[in-house]
Amino acid sequence: MKYSRLTKEQFEELHQEFINFLATQSITAEEWKDIKANKPEVAEQELDVFSDLIWQGVLSKVNYLEHISAQQMHLFHCAKKQMRLIALKIKNKDIDITTKEGYAWFKDNLLSDHVEMFTAVKEYSEDKGQDKFKLIQEGANITKGELYQYFENLVGK
Repeated sequence: MKYSRLTKEQFEELHQEFINFLATQSITAEEWKDIKANKPEVAEQELDVFSDLIWQGVLSKVNYLEHISAQQMHLFHCAKKQMRLIALKIKNKDIDITTKEGYAWFKDNLLSDHVEMFTAVKEYSEDKGQDKFKLIQEGANITKGELYQYFENLVGK
C-alpha cells in the first residue's frame, strides 16, 4: 500500500465509487460478500488498492497545502516541478494564531518584528504524490491557496 487506507467514513462517502471499482474487476455484490466472509485477506487487498487509487486522484489535483500551528504557518504551493513554501513564525510565545484572538493579533502585527517570514523552494522527489501525502500526514490541509496567494503578493514572487 502506497498511501493509507481510507477511513470507514471516507469509504461510506465513496460507496458508489467503490461499487464501480469492484465492477471494473467484475466483482458482483454477492461475490464481494463472499470475499469478505471467506477471503478477508483478499478483501483487505481490494480496500487498499481502492484507497491508493483515491489518494492518487486526490493528490494529483492538490495545488495548495497549509499547515498552521500555534506559532507557525506553512503555506505550500505545489507547482508542476517543485514545491514553494512561505513560512511565517510568531516570535511571541504568548500568541496562538489558531485562536480567533491570536489570528487577529497576527493580522495586526504581520509586518512587525514579531513575525518572521521565510520563503523556500524544494524540488519534488521521484514521487510527487508521496511528497504531498507526507505533508498531509504531518497535519497539512488541502486548500484553494488564498492564504498562499495573499502572502505571495505581499512578499513578491
